[in-house]
Amino acid sequence: MPISTSCDFDITIFCPGNIESPAQTMSIAITPIIAIDRKARTPLHRQIYDAYRDAIVRGTLRPGQRVPSTRGLASELGVSRIPVLGAYAQLMAEGYFQSRVGAGTSISWSLPDQRVVGEPRGVRTVATRASASMRRIAKHRSLPGSIENPPWCRGWGPFGVGQVASDQFPFRVWNSLVARHCRATGSKSVDYGPPMGLKNLRDAVASYLRTARGVRCEAEQVMIVSGSQQALDISVRVLLDRGNKIWVENPGYRYARHVFALNGCRAVPVPVDNEGLQVAAGVKRCPDARAALVTPSHQYPLGVTLSASRRLQLLDWAARSGSWILEDDYDSEYRYEGMPISSLQGLDCNSRVVYIGTFSKVLFPSLRLGYLVIPNDLIERVLTVRLAMDIGPATLSQAVLADFIREGHFSRHIRRMRLLYHERRNALVENLEKEFGNAAKIIGEQAGMHLCLVLNGICDRDVVNRAARTNLWLVPLSSSYIGKSPQQGFVLGFGSTPANEMANAVRKLRAVLSLGKSRARISEERQP
Repeated sequence: MPISTSCDFDITIFCPGNIESPAQTMSIAITPIIAIDRKARTPLHRQIYDAYRDAIVRGTLRPGQRVPSTRGLASELGVSRIPVLGAYAQLMAEGYFQSRVGAGTSISWSLPDQRVVGEPRGVRTVATRASASMRRIAKHRSLPGSIENPPWCRGWGPFGVGQVASDQFPFRVWNSLVARHCRATGSKSVDYGPPMGLKNLRDAVASYLRTARGVRCEAEQVMIVSGSQQALDISVRVLLDRGNKIWVENPGYRYARHVFALNGCRAVPVPVDNEGLQVAAGVKRCPDARAALVTPSHQYPLGVTLSASRRLQLLDWAARSGSWILEDDYDSEYRYEGMPISSLQGLDCNSRVVYIGTFSKVLFPSLRLGYLVIPNDLIERVLTVRLAMDIGPATLSQAVLADFIREGHFSRHIRRMRLLYHERRNALVENLEKEFGNAAKIIGEQAGMHLCLVLNGICDRDVVNRAARTNLWLVPLSSSYIGKSPQQGFVLGFGSTPANEMANAVRKLRAVLSLGKSRARISEERQP
């Protein structure tokens, strides 16, 4: 293998199998951690060689990753260039390094000794040495089972719950606002922002909530958070102690239960009917619950609205028992039947409601911005918890969103999306009725971005697993229940599917269901 040295070691070597993968690009060279011991008997070039080889074998350095020039590394280590040249030459000869003209030196794409990647020879990790009993974890903070990644959560397309019409978002407007704020970046704007969130955005959110949602609030009560999940976590940390009980809707939002388990709280399932949470059942089942989590404007997943009488019952229970109400108002902007439904918080005269909202459904999920409306006497405690968690939210996206709302783009976007989702909702309902007729029941279609299709004689989890293989991303209704004998059906999102594609999606769903029934009949016929 010919090697031609030059003024540095970024040399040219042509070696079959060591050519850079065309799908990859070299990363910026970063100096690795190399401990030099001048008193050791091992020569310096060997110490450098061993450090690189161990890092490659362990996987710390990856194929295609740039390594510093010999001059740069020698300067970093405080040694002459000669031992670095020697170490690089040996690594190159053994195939650990490769070099190309104009690309510098990098870790080879074709490494020898792959049998030991992940654990250098003679090195045993702590996990292999220690017994399971020695690797203690906080059992009281463990989640209920493992966090699953079921098939219906892995794709984008027809029936995906929580998926928005991202192709309809005004990205040109948004990008211009981002560019405006990037150009205005200065020394003050790169410091930590206010832990409650930027004042401009809190003003805009408070004004919007007072007008559109009937929420009683001022900007001082609004905290900007990274989505409704963090808002819920902060609320639980402030309001509940370990071992406290909290009412949850059954069926309800399953990821909320993870927050309660993580904080050592016990979720008490309370049934839901066509008027929403059955408050009387909750009082009978657990009168001493410290809090209740509800989705009153558009219950998840059934889509019903908490009736006026139930709202008053719930507020009365909270006032009498000294309990709290966590109102998750996740997609109330979209209502297609009747008048808009005001927030539960707007009826609260005793400051027992903590209001939670998010921009994930009205804008886009990766924005990771939501808000928390806090009763005045809890602001200091909530702020203390926030500072302990993450100090405060990122400021650039807040500034952009504040201008997006203030300049009228937000309200225009909601109006456009309400019409679009109404059209897509209608297309889904019409095609479900056409394909299934009286065999299925449609519920919760009056608002939001999803509805429920209830069917008898099926196992919804089996169906959604088959559906995922055909790029249909429906959610099993049974996954939202706590306890035995959950209702079988599907939660169908319609936000990301154009109306003209809905008929084909529903036909595919019908085909998946028919295939499952055929297999079930064949299985029954084979039984002796």
